[in-house]
Amino acid sequence: MVELQLNENWQLCDIKKQDWVPAQVPGDIYSALLKAGKMSDPFFGDNEYQAKALMEENYEYRTVFTYDEKQFENCQEVLLIFDGIDTIADIYLNECYLGKADNMHRVWEFPVGELLQKGENTLRVIIRSPLKFMAEAFKKYKNIGNEDTVEGFMHLRKAHYMSGWDWGACLPDGGIFRPVTLLGIKSARLDSIYIRQVHEDGKVLLIPEVDVETVDEEEIDTDGKNSVEIPDQGVESEADEDLLEYEVTVTAPDGTKIVSDGSPDEIVIENPQFWWPNGLGEQPLYQVQVDLKAGDKTVDTWCKKIGLRTLTMHIEKDEWGESFAHEVNGHQIFAMGADYIPEDNLLQRTSKERTRELLLQCKRANFNTIRVWGGGYYPEDWFFDLCDELGLMVWQDFMFACSVYELTPEFEANIRQEFIDNIKRIRHHASLALWCGNNEMEMFVKQGNWVTKPTEVRDYLLMYERIIPEVLREYDPDTFYWPASPSSGGSFDEPNDPNRGDVHYWEVWHGNKPFAEYRKYFFRYASEFGFQSFPAVSTLKTVTDDPRELNPFSYVMEKHQRNYGGNGKIAKYMQAAYRYPENFSDFVYASQLLQADGIRYGVEHYRRNRGRCMGAIYWQLNDCWPVISWSSIDYYGRWKALHYYAKRFFAPVMISCEEQSWMTAEADMNRQHFQFEKSIRLNVTNETLDAHKVLVKYAVRSADAKILRQEEQWVEVPALSSSWLEKVELPEIDCFNEYVSYEAWENDQIISQGTVIFSYPKYFHYLDPKLAVRVEGDEIVVAADAYAKSVEIRNETENLVLEDNYFDMNAGERRVKILDGKPEGLQVRSVYDI
Repeated sequence: MVELQLNENWQLCDIKKQDWVPAQVPGDIYSALLKAGKMSDPFFGDNEYQAKALMEENYEYRTVFTYDEKQFENCQEVLLIFDGIDTIADIYLNECYLGKADNMHRVWEFPVGELLQKGENTLRVIIRSPLKFMAEAFKKYKNIGNEDTVEGFMHLRKAHYMSGWDWGACLPDGGIFRPVTLLGIKSARLDSIYIRQVHEDGKVLLIPEVDVETVDEEEIDTDGKNSVEIPDQGVESEADEDLLEYEVTVTAPDGTKIVSDGSPDEIVIENPQFWWPNGLGEQPLYQVQVDLKAGDKTVDTWCKKIGLRTLTMHIEKDEWGESFAHEVNGHQIFAMGADYIPEDNLLQRTSKERTRELLLQCKRANFNTIRVWGGGYYPEDWFFDLCDELGLMVWQDFMFACSVYELTPEFEANIRQEFIDNIKRIRHHASLALWCGNNEMEMFVKQGNWVTKPTEVRDYLLMYERIIPEVLREYDPDTFYWPASPSSGGSFDEPNDPNRGDVHYWEVWHGNKPFAEYRKYFFRYASEFGFQSFPAVSTLKTVTDDPRELNPFSYVMEKHQRNYGGNGKIAKYMQAAYRYPENFSDFVYASQLLQADGIRYGVEHYRRNRGRCMGAIYWQLNDCWPVISWSSIDYYGRWKALHYYAKRFFAPVMISCEEQSWMTAEADMNRQHFQFEKSIRLNVTNETLDAHKVLVKYAVRSADAKILRQEEQWVEVPALSSSWLEKVELPEIDCFNEYVSYEAWENDQIISQGTVIFSYPKYFHYLDPKLAVRVEGDEIVVAADAYAKSVEIRNETENLVLEDNYFDMNAGERRVKILDGKPEGLQVRSVYDI
């Protein structure tokens, strides 16, 4: 094989204007225009409108590259390969039309051997307007979907979020967003490598299924065969060079190698090292290299890393309905994580380094799972590589969301190849936990949302319950498939049933229900639930230079809030918990505390009921632009309060409190018989493979943090379990001036802790904690004279990443390690300051 990367010397122009500018490949149109000064920052103010209008036009990419015949000598075929074009493109080489691309989720290949010229060659790619295509398709078919998007978005195999979402801008960019390669094939190439695993006592058998494609495009399956003959190409060669075989080399994590030649049917791994999700063990990876040989010559190589593990979903009838849990190496695991969306509206800005940083923050916050949402695009190879390394199980949606689709023969052929391309690319990863057909469509189609004709219901069933399963049976039968999220297993059988499958729960937020509403439900697996907050003020300052716009209800702030009325909803929920903030910074702070507490209510409840509920995946992890949204990490990578809370409520061993208070009673203090229960019930949950013996302490304290009553108890918590303590009634506690602190101790250290108050938080009589902060080496030391609720430490640029933040603090000192950022211009505040 010979490869020539064609990622240099590209130019771009609007076809009408012919104003050529330099363009990066891989890259996108907006980034090229922005760098050349042809457009304004699409994230600033309402520049989104101008940017969207630019995509009413067609654009041309062009490059001139040098073709060296000697480099491709003896190549019997040369292919031009586009790993990703966004989206509708006509492709020309030396003014010869090669063909059309119309799916950004696919790899596009064109034979070009006869068209290449010695020396300079011109490659042109015409990117057609996605907006015009969508408008015409909508007129023709009238399908409808998510009302936040451009009409007709579902007809184009383009990342849906680019057409707008209730957290995303409408920026329907285009471009050549993945590499372009000239590939020379000398005799044959490896078309498909599938490494299956058979786990037996003390060993793992690797079963390679190797498909070879020869230059005459005849695909040869070598599975179960020792060799295959290369069809006669009329090329002179030695007799033994006509024989194709493959050799497999497995390199263990310690560097030892197993080499198996002669097209082996299996490779035995003795004393295997197993891959585990984060928090349950290590993530050793084995490198598998498959060399395709014609005689003694290697004609193609496939080299990837795999993890030795079993990973499926455990589904079984039980006393509550039917279980739904990840089962890893024979153990049922509670999934802890968030929903991942594309990292940027401008794909050129994405990188392995940026993704690594984001996923590292997930590991730091004790995630073991990431759900890749179906309205974006299939992530880059590096995303899955990083999830393998960091121990993050991936729930991978196919790229369908919140719509119905017109299943024409052409559309079906297009998406079938899309599935094949991505399944073959992703299936070897240790982190791949399951494939899922779509986001929210089974539920809404059953309800009649978006459905305008009976054929749309039929097409739904064909796509997700016939076509995708057919493709998976051929290309990845070992990975679990789930037809939709949420679902109870398909066929429109109560897809959001709380007692089966996975659930999207939005009564808190969309339904305006209080946080305590989470405790009424014991979902088997909560794969979406969320609450919004504002990002850091520093993030919002990047979208406006007018200080007057830094107001929750200003034009710019509401342009960067895509859930209609969302800022007002935040304020409504804030009214129940906090006094009205006196400045914008405090409003942002309070909004983040609201979000964090809301998700904490849900997750702690789900984890306390581990065994019945086996997953808490909150919406959402990240943003694709500076926006007010459900994310726990904002567009610039700044942690919101929620991400620090997540680190605590996803801790492997966690203590939490199921309190009864005004918040749970939905109390109305002005009614005649205003009474409510004041009690606590502590719980310790253990999401590790080892039993833990912890010392649980709780104390009733006054507002100055002095202990009025204290109890402690040793608790044995078996592996992968949840242990309740007895309920404690506190009828005499002064709900305005007294609170409860609780802690879990192990090896003379606090491993998990929290506090609880019994009035509405806004009514508690906080004393001034007189917070002070100093830096000692790589630590920040916070001092408080009294109880301090939700202590926030921030620097001038609001980009600190700390060991902990937004924590409750009894009087005294607290040391916090600095993980990233400079502790310059430090400020500290607590709820007392709102």
